[in-house]
Amino acid sequence: MNIHDIARRLNISIGTISRALNDRAGVSAKTRQRVLEAAKRYGYSPNQSGRSLRRGATGMIGFIVIPNRDRTTKGEAFFMTIFDGLQSVLAAHGLDLVIHYCRADQDPATHVQRIVERRMVDGLIISQINRSDPRIDYLIQKKLPFIAFGRSTTHRAHSWIDLDFEGVAEQSIDLLYRLGHRRIAIATAANDLNFGHLYLDAGRASLARRGITLTDDLIFREPLTETGGYSLGGRLLALRDRPTAVTLVQNTLTLGLYHRLSDAGVVPGRDLSIVGFDQSPNGDFLRPSLTQFRLSLTELGEWLGGQIMALIEARRAGRQIQHAHRIWPLQIVPGESAQPPAR
Repeated sequence: MNIHDIARRLNISIGTISRALNDRAGVSAKTRQRVLEAAKRYGYSPNQSGRSLRRGATGMIGFIVIPNRDRTTKGEAFFMTIFDGLQSVLAAHGLDLVIHYCRADQDPATHVQRIVERRMVDGLIISQINRSDPRIDYLIQKKLPFIAFGRSTTHRAHSWIDLDFEGVAEQSIDLLYRLGHRRIAIATAANDLNFGHLYLDAGRASLARRGITLTDDLIFREPLTETGGYSLGGRLLALRDRPTAVTLVQNTLTLGLYHRLSDAGVVPGRDLSIVGFDQSPNGDFLRPSLTQFRLSLTELGEWLGGQIMALIEARRAGRQIQHAHRIWPLQIVPGESAQPPAR
């Protein structure tokens, strides 16, 4: 059943049917009611694509995710919880969230360009931000409302939110230092994602404030996967002068690290203290329990929803856009994996 069929059945013009369905003026209350009842009875719904083109809007907010194919345990559960909070805000405004997966072998900049040129969304959230990220400059140029989930080195005005990597590094080093550790290693990302650099720089600065120099042999760059964690464990064990503790930029490293240590008879906490990052199922089921950090991903998603709506509404009203910048806090959750060093 299409709009032409309804028009014939009710003996009403297509223009009147369209105005009634879209709640526009020029239609009597009685006629509008007849049209709505007929549409419901015959299971008719308007062509959203056509309506969107006419309005110059899609009713869609895009979220671009670059999946990590090797991340077998954590998967994209991190983002799924964010999506839940984000969609709850968008739904209240009659909008829908669309997830755009950019394959790991695709160029992220080209992926964004295709979405924008096809006018697929009214606003966009991009993630996995590199230190220098051409997607940000492109979206600023196109004047599409967008938020970067992560910081970059660009100084051009745009909205962004990021986790408090500096705060996590400081809390991790502070805990280990108070427990008595002085030889502390830092495991960060092997790629150019900016959060890895932020975490490493903050950890180095935190150690320096306590009179400790982070030497190159205590910096480990690994793929953020279970396999990367296993490799990290092997490299730590191979050191002649092993560290007594290690901090991790992401919890996907922990399963592999625990496994490799277990193979060598090394017990986390007793023989090597470990501090993870964001709380996840990985840490919840590890034994000994992992010291890690709690954050509210649903609330983070709600913040994203509120801010992208503010950007869209400001653009529609022709108002000056007020860009938002937010560092999202995390709270340490002590576990058994961080203990005083063995004497």
